[in-house]
Amino acid sequence: MSSRTGTDTDVVVIGGGSTGCGIARDLAMRGVDVTLVEKGNLTHGTTGRMHGLLHSGGRYAVSDQQSARECIEETRILEDIASHCVEKTGGLFVQLDEDDDAYYEEKLQGCRDCDIPAEELTAEQAHEIEPYLTSDVKRAIKVPDGAIDPFRLCVANAADAERHGGRVETHAPVTDLLVEEIRAEYVVNATGAWAGRVGEMAGLDIEVRPSKGVMTVMNVRQVDTVVNRCKPKGDADIIVPHETTCILGTTDVEVDDPDEYPEEQWEVDLMIDELSALVPILEDARTIRSYWGVRPLYEPPDTGTTDPTDITRQFFLLDHAERDDVGGMTSIVGGKFTTYRLMAERITDHVCEQLGIDRECTTADEPLPGSEDAGVLDDYMDAYGLRSPIAKRSTKRLGSKADEVLETDDPNPVLCTCEAVTRAELRDAIDHSGTDLNAARIRTRASMGNCQGGFCCHRMAYELSPEYDERAVRESLDELYQERWKGQRHALWGEQLSQAMLNHALHATTMNRDRDPANDEEPGIEYGAFDAGPGPDAEADRSATAAADGRVRSDGGVSDDEKDSSENGGTGKQEESTRGDQ
Repeated sequence: MSSRTGTDTDVVVIGGGSTGCGIARDLAMRGVDVTLVEKGNLTHGTTGRMHGLLHSGGRYAVSDQQSARECIEETRILEDIASHCVEKTGGLFVQLDEDDDAYYEEKLQGCRDCDIPAEELTAEQAHEIEPYLTSDVKRAIKVPDGAIDPFRLCVANAADAERHGGRVETHAPVTDLLVEEIRAEYVVNATGAWAGRVGEMAGLDIEVRPSKGVMTVMNVRQVDTVVNRCKPKGDADIIVPHETTCILGTTDVEVDDPDEYPEEQWEVDLMIDELSALVPILEDARTIRSYWGVRPLYEPPDTGTTDPTDITRQFFLLDHAERDDVGGMTSIVGGKFTTYRLMAERITDHVCEQLGIDRECTTADEPLPGSEDAGVLDDYMDAYGLRSPIAKRSTKRLGSKADEVLETDDPNPVLCTCEAVTRAELRDAIDHSGTDLNAARIRTRASMGNCQGGFCCHRMAYELSPEYDERAVRESLDELYQERWKGQRHALWGEQLSQAMLNHALHATTMNRDRDPANDEEPGIEYGAFDAGPGPDAEADRSATAAADGRVRSDGGVSDDEKDSSENGGTGKQEESTRGDQ
């Protein structure tokens, strides 16, 4: 950042996650000239790697009641202003026979102390809500948990920021901050787990403590309610129904680097082993992918907490003029996804005070784009000529934009059958994201279903043509396919192993995507565009082939046949992560 010019802005917000997008929206709505910069796509960091829980606050009703109160208040607001992003699933805290009675009572009382609606259920009542719960249920507490789509929510906030005059620049990494001469009048550091790194650019010490957690995605919704184990803190204690899937979570392990940390097979195994005690059918269910996120945990200096699960989930506003004698910059750290809007309001209040702007916050009252008219989320049985399940899914995603996007005279087939994404919806996403098919995926959920892109990646890429040239289209396809592959490496057993091999076979044997040189010299055929050496998905192809031969280690690596045979009695199966080879 350098000296101020005519193209400069009053405030730069660094970070395109939920908090950064919320801040950009709030500032723009108050008339502030704001630019948001994000090094990748929106939701590139922690926001895009959460389990999709909209917190009632019940999880913190014992350990962190301030966070619990903030969660229930913000949940009620988000249900109003972001209806197209929220599913009111409800939640259960389930006590099993072996779980502590005293903690159950403490949880129940904590919810009531925090104004979280809490209803006691018998085992029979809990089974009426969730039939697949274990027979070992003793009783349960019903709370107003929900599921939320972080991708749609961030996009909606960014779109509203732009609608009010703000700018959103993705794929725009910050490489330096000059504390004596900066382009913006004010800088907001909303980079979450990366806040310390941005602070270092300005000579600031921000003690963020990143903590990784794994989420494991199942093939279908084994439950329709958020199911929590009613016991003190621990790993693998929640199941969140989300769209067409369930997401199992999570671990809580402190790491040194938010970009580089081990993704370990034991964490995935733990999710299934532990949560099968709550919902036994998970043990034999198909796991389609796993992913890891990093929490931006923060606590004031000299607190001395050693266990990351003990660190508060409250958020902190760090005014670097007051704290570090560095003016023109504030960081926002800690907090929860559910409280992103409140965090944005507090920091926008602070920034406006610094800039001498007197405007009230209205983000709790004005609906986000897509949620203005709840009526468009009704069942479109015959609208647009779509079958009702597809209409339901499309209009839920698009909200009040459904008419604008889906009303077309062109053919509108379903391109992603797993997630019911039509051509019109995908083309609308491409209009906003260009050749970045992962950005289009974030907007639509195309390629995020059971086949993990095996049957739709190429269809999505086709929609880029003829506007973009062949090389750009192929590169976009490779990037999307590789991103879909990397989450499957820890799920290669049973039916999912077959699905991964099917995807590999489909993609390797069509369009010469495995770069097979066998036909290079066949007369009259040009392979130049295909044979530039191993592409971005070459490692995925090699790993999938090895997996199909039973040669995948629990760390995701590939070992040779002789080693596998000697270690496993000649079976060609590895012991740690086959999950029983259903």
